[in-house]
Amino acid sequence: MKYFFKPLLSFVFIVYFAANAFAQTSKYKCLVQMNGYRGEAAYVVISLINPQGAYDKTLYVLGPDKQWYNTLKEWHKYQTKTKAKLSAITGASVTGGDRAVHVIEVEDAKMNKGYKLRFETAVEEQKYHVADVEIPLTTEGLAERTTGSGYIRFVKLSKVQ
Repeated sequence: MKYFFKPLLSFVFIVYFAANAFAQTSKYKCLVQMNGYRGEAAYVVISLINPQGAYDKTLYVLGPDKQWYNTLKEWHKYQTKTKAKLSAITGASVTGGDRAVHVIEVEDAKMNKGYKLRFETAVEEQKYHVADVEIPLTTEGLAERTTGSGYIRFVKLSKVQ
């Protein structure tokens, strides 16, 4: 009997890890156009938010200096708990009137399941916007240009083929 369970257990682990290792993802080019505000460059965090409204994953950080991450208050609480490595998904902050283009990667299994993309913004000594832009992670939501409510004028996503 014990000879039966050992191969079965090994098979279950292999299938589990193979399924997670080969999770299908899609890449999206993300254009963030900023409003013409005055002041320092904005720090912007692009996060995947689950259907319950909690942070699921950090997709991109515009702002390379870790000392200012605490100005993105809600995301910083999440980030300090998870301690996810950000070096591969960080870039320069973006100033008023400028634009930034980056590629983000999203798991296909999360499409049309109640998830959304959140663009959180902060500027030194100015107002913090926890949800400057929120885009439903749906086929329709990703196809539209979405207007921001703070430092972001709009966000436009397009699928990378």
